[in-house]
Amino acid sequence: MGYELGNKISTDMASIKADALSLIAIAPASSAATANDGAHQPVSFAQSMKDAVHSVDDKQRVASEKMSEVDSGRTDDLVGAMLASQEASLSFSMLMQVRNKVMGAVDDLIKLPL
Repeated sequence: MGYELGNKISTDMASIKADALSLIAIAPASSAATANDGAHQPVSFAQSMKDAVHSVDDKQRVASEKMSEVDSGRTDDLVGAMLASQEASLSFSMLMQVRNKVMGAVDDLIKLPL
């Protein structure tokens, strides 16, 4: 039983790390992530999540602005507005999946017997 739980935790942690790395790849680089000499400093998971949330929020804001422009007749770029809307929707879905994985891992850790 303990061995199976250990395997599940290892699998979940690997999945979380992969998701976090993909978030880091799409999140904009923060000024705190690089030093003056260009060497990379470690980025905390919390900072990566904050950057990802801000990135998703920005995408949703841009999509909303594009849809408003199309609705008001200021532009006729309906395809661009729909693409921005879908991109924002997919980004939000990915962020929710990462959140669910993290919460599942935390729940598994809480349930571990000491």
